[in-house]
Amino acid sequence: MENHLNQAQKAIHLGIPRSAYVHIPFCRRRCYYCDFPVSIVGDNNRGDTSGTISQYVQLLCREIAITPASKQLLKTIFFGGGTPSLLSINQLTQILKALDQQFGISEDAEISMEIDPGTFDLNQIQSYRAAGVKRVSLGVQAFQPELLQVCGRSHTVEDIWKSVEMIQSVGIPDFSLDLISGLPHQSIEQWQESLDAIIAIAPTHISIYDLTIEPVTAFGRYYQPGVQPLPTDDATAQMYCQARQVLTAAGYQHYEISNYAKPGHQCQHNRVYWENRPYYGFGMGATSYVQGQRFTRPRKTKEYYQWVQDFITAGGVLDFPQTPPDEVLLETLMLGLRLQEGVSLSFLAQLFGKETLKQIWTCLQPYYRQGWVEIVTIDSQSVVWCDLQQVPLQGRIRLTDPQGFLFSNVVLAALFSHLAEVG
Repeated sequence: MENHLNQAQKAIHLGIPRSAYVHIPFCRRRCYYCDFPVSIVGDNNRGDTSGTISQYVQLLCREIAITPASKQLLKTIFFGGGTPSLLSINQLTQILKALDQQFGISEDAEISMEIDPGTFDLNQIQSYRAAGVKRVSLGVQAFQPELLQVCGRSHTVEDIWKSVEMIQSVGIPDFSLDLISGLPHQSIEQWQESLDAIIAIAPTHISIYDLTIEPVTAFGRYYQPGVQPLPTDDATAQMYCQARQVLTAAGYQHYEISNYAKPGHQCQHNRVYWENRPYYGFGMGATSYVQGQRFTRPRKTKEYYQWVQDFITAGGVLDFPQTPPDEVLLETLMLGLRLQEGVSLSFLAQLFGKETLKQIWTCLQPYYRQGWVEIVTIDSQSVVWCDLQQVPLQGRIRLTDPQGFLFSNVVLAALFSHLAEVG
C-alpha cells in the first residue's frame, strides 16, 4: 500500500495549480452564523475613506507578486469573503493585474466573485463585468425580512430584488444565488417561499447550505443544534429533500451535496476543491494546496500582515510539511463523495492500491445494503449491481441522492475510522 500512496503523493507534486482563491475579508457587519476570517469596516465604507481596504489590497498584491509561478495560465479565479463587492473597481483590477502579471490569466478563465445585496450599484457591477468577472454569487440567504434580521444580515428583501435586476441587466454569463436552510424560526412554508422566489429569478446556479452552528459565532452562543427555535433534524432533512425536488423539477442538476446548476453552468473553481486538485490561495485566512503542501494563512489582520512580511523576507519560499499519504486518501474520499458522480474506482485502485480499495468497500458494504452508497457506470448514467463478495474495480462509487447525501457525515465518519484502524 505504501508504494501506491507514494504514487498518489507524487501525482499531487506534479500537479500545477491552475486556480487561485483570493480572500477579501471586509464586511459591513458580521453575520450571526459566520466564522470566516473577516474585518468589519462599517456600513458607510463605499468610498473606503479609512484606507483599510486599499492597504490590504496593496499587501495582497505583494503576496501574489512574490509567490513562485509556473508557466501554466490560471483557469479559475474566485474572490470570496467577507464581502468582495466592497472592493472598488480600481481595487479589483489591481488584484487581477497582479495575478495576470505573476501567473497569466487564460482568456476563457472563470472569474467568480461573491457579492452581497445592497453593497453595489449598477455602475459597479457593469465595471466588474468589464474587468472580466464572468460569474457572480449573490448571498441572499433568505427572502423573509424576519429571517434576514435573525441572521444579522445587512441587506433587505428589497435590496435582493434590486441586486437581481442589476445583475441580469449587465449580462453576466453565470449567476449563482445562495440560500440557507435550518435558520432559527424558519418554517417549511417560508422555505417553500424562498424556493419559489429563486425559481422565479432563474439563476444559472444555486447553492443551498444547511446552517451549521459554529461555537465561536453569535449563533453558537445563542443556540443548541436541534433545539428550538432551530428546526428539528427531521425538518431540516425535509427542507433538503424539498429543495432537491423543486430545483431538479425546474431543470437544475444536483451535481454536489449543496449545489445545483443548469447544464453547462457548474462552478469550475469549486470542482478544483472537490477533485482535490492543487490551487493557490491568497489573503487573510486563505488556504493553498501547492506541491503537496496544504497550508493556511493567519485568520487575524495583524498576524496576516506579519506573515506576508516574513514571506517577502524569505523570498517567497515556504517550508511546510507534505500532506501525509493517508490524508491524501481521506481528502480524496471526503471531497470526491460530495460530487454527484462520486469517485472513480479505477482511480482509487491505481493511486492507492487494490488492497486499500478492498478496505474501502468492506467499510461501505453496510451502507450499500442500506441504499446510501451505490456503484454506477464510469459515465454515471446507470447503477451497477455488485456482488458483495467481490471488490468492484470499474465504474464510480457515490452517495445516493438524497439519502446518502443526507447521511454523508455518518458514512464518512465510519470510513475514516475504519481506514485509521487498518493503517
